[in-house]
Amino acid sequence: MQTIIYSKDIILELREAIEREHPDRVVLLTDETTHQLCRPVIEEVVKGIPEIIIGAGDVHKTLETLSQVWTGLQEAGCTRHSLLINLGGGMVTDLGGFAAATFKRGISFINIPTTLLSMVDAAVGGKTGINFGGLKNEIGNFCDAKTVIVNTQFLKTLDQQNLNSGYAEMLKHSLLQGVEMWQRHVVFDLQHPDFDLLQYLVAESISVKERIVTEDPHEKGIRKALNLGHTAGHAFESLLMKRGTPVLHGYAVAWGLAVELFMSAAELQFPTDKMRQTVRFIIENYGRPHVTCDDYDELFALMLHDKKNVAGKINFTLLGAPGNIRLDQQADRSLIDDAIDFLREA
Repeated sequence: MQTIIYSKDIILELREAIEREHPDRVVLLTDETTHQLCRPVIEEVVKGIPEIIIGAGDVHKTLETLSQVWTGLQEAGCTRHSLLINLGGGMVTDLGGFAAATFKRGISFINIPTTLLSMVDAAVGGKTGINFGGLKNEIGNFCDAKTVIVNTQFLKTLDQQNLNSGYAEMLKHSLLQGVEMWQRHVVFDLQHPDFDLLQYLVAESISVKERIVTEDPHEKGIRKALNLGHTAGHAFESLLMKRGTPVLHGYAVAWGLAVELFMSAAELQFPTDKMRQTVRFIIENYGRPHVTCDDYDELFALMLHDKKNVAGKINFTLLGAPGNIRLDQQADRSLIDDAIDFLREA
């Protein structure tokens, strides 16, 4: 059973989380950025324990980095009774969780997400993994952290792009929940954030994901709803990564939301005014993807690789309205192209 802590005293809460596991060894995993900016916040607890420092950014979410973490655990003398603390954004919690889940056939781990995206997405829900063969999250498994400590003081270290990136997943959760939550999220001022309000919205967002994941831990049914925006979004993300012009995950998800809301309006009567208001919010805060119509064939091919597909057909999560979730929806190639056109030209 995973414990999620909305932190008020991270030193006390982390100490208690470690003690609950009775580990024989504790190892800290950070990336180059969180080692510098975030480790000092928990230094009182982690002083003197072995630390594995990996490269920052999604380009390091690789088999090579995973091997580096396994090696670090081995060199620290870890056993099946050891504990890994993942301090970082979604790349660190995804890769660290997968490393822990597979080392010695599985050791316990604690996630301390340090970015907005990792708080509301990667650190909760049990998905772990790495990128492989140019595709996002191609290798991985489901494995819950024993404890997730959410402390919003880390958000003050974020630049604007990383704040925006995490907020895209929150916007997605609001669309899945219903009109009232969507209305709160679509008017939030991302450029001048109220951190007290943001803390409330983060807790609200995590509760939506936690409810869905608890109902369907292995994505056999309703958990597929969390893929809203991701079928098109992962295609944008993979294309731009291949080009050497990578974007943060949340930017790709935001563009994916715009594409899939257009499809929802065309196929399922999602209210046009709400679709346009959401897309306006996305364009104002995330801009538009640098793609042209010459890229549509490759984007479509990338969508065909999506893990949700069945029998060669692209499966989308779409909406009839905020909160009205429609799973396993297919769309004609022409509608997909029209939706990307709309995002580029709206």
